[in-house]
Amino acid sequence: MKPPHPSAESAAPLVDPGPQVIAASPGSSRRRLGLSLGLAGLLAACGFKLRGEQSFAFSSIAITPASGTALVQELRNSFGSSVKVLTADAPISLAQVLLDVLGEQREKVVVGVNTSGQVREFQLRLKVRIRLRTPQGQELIAEDAILQQRDISYNESAALAKEAEEALLYRDMQTDIVQQILRRLAAIKQLQ
Repeated sequence: MKPPHPSAESAAPLVDPGPQVIAASPGSSRRRLGLSLGLAGLLAACGFKLRGEQSFAFSSIAITPASGTALVQELRNSFGSSVKVLTADAPISLAQVLLDVLGEQREKVVVGVNTSGQVREFQLRLKVRIRLRTPQGQELIAEDAILQQRDISYNESAALAKEAEEALLYRDMQTDIVQQILRRLAAIKQLQ
């Protein structure tokens, strides 16, 4: 006689045992601690450190145009306590350096369409032109352009949501450009 099929014997209903708690052994806690300390040591050995406040070769700056765009306002607020940003009505001669924001250009370019010619993807671009000089006219940073770009998909059924996303992407690019400007200013070691 043939024994019954093995699955027939195990046809008992499955019961959920509920959540299981796995207690960590003292050895695994020590291993995690050792691994964490080892990774921290490797990061320190390679020269990694958190970005602190930047140091600048100047203690006062005037940013022109004085009443500028949102980018200029963010730039004014980004220096912290290390640099005094002159107000719009202060004489420029009080500043050690002058940062000229020569232009800010926003573009929205079509980069993808579907077979029926409907737009499916845009590229957003933000270009800012700057120059740094002393009040006497000596250029410390010649006229230069900083460009950021982001791709954004588009769907006409979600046009309002895409407009909000576009505004957030422009804001993100603006913050990135401000950080790049600050790094370029911090790279100047001497005012000649």
